[in-house]
Amino acid sequence: MKEINKKLAVIQTELKAKKSSYNSFGKYHFRKAEDILEAVKPFLLREGVSVRVLEELVMGDHNPPIIQSTAVISDGENSINATAIVGVDLEQKGMQTAQQFGAASSYGKKYALGNLFLIDDTADADSTNGGGKASQIVNKAKPKMTKDQLNKAIDFVQKGGAITAIESKYNVTADQMEALKVVKDD
Repeated sequence: MKEINKKLAVIQTELKAKKSSYNSFGKYHFRKAEDILEAVKPFLLREGVSVRVLEELVMGDHNPPIIQSTAVISDGENSINATAIVGVDLEQKGMQTAQQFGAASSYGKKYALGNLFLIDDTADADSTNGGGKASQIVNKAKPKMTKDQLNKAIDFVQKGGAITAIESKYNVTADQMEALKVVKDD
């Protein structure tokens, strides 16, 4: 696992993702997920890694619907991931449902990649832009899962719940993950 950590650290310290897009209404430049992916490509062969983004619609009684985007870096043996959770604004005027989900998906990918590669967007206008009802990003430090929460999570998985939903809410240790996977495989 040390190797993948070292490779990720190299990319995190050397990666420069430009802001190729401009918002003329807010008068600011911003980067998209595509900008981050383009910037990371030169590191893939050099560091012997691959990067992918996984998305999952988190089911439940969520209003608005939630898309979980997970950016994964792998060296073929080990991987590290970072997640972003985005609400889909179904009330966004002038957009069809597919566009609403697409906008949330793009935002989630950008923030998952930004989390993985330590791209700080706090100075970006789009990270604080309050104009309109854009999809909202929830990026909080996840708490450690307690024994009681693990028992509830095991019950959740036994009833068909997704382990990724638990991972999006808690920092799950390797032992806790093993316990969840054993339940899922039964």
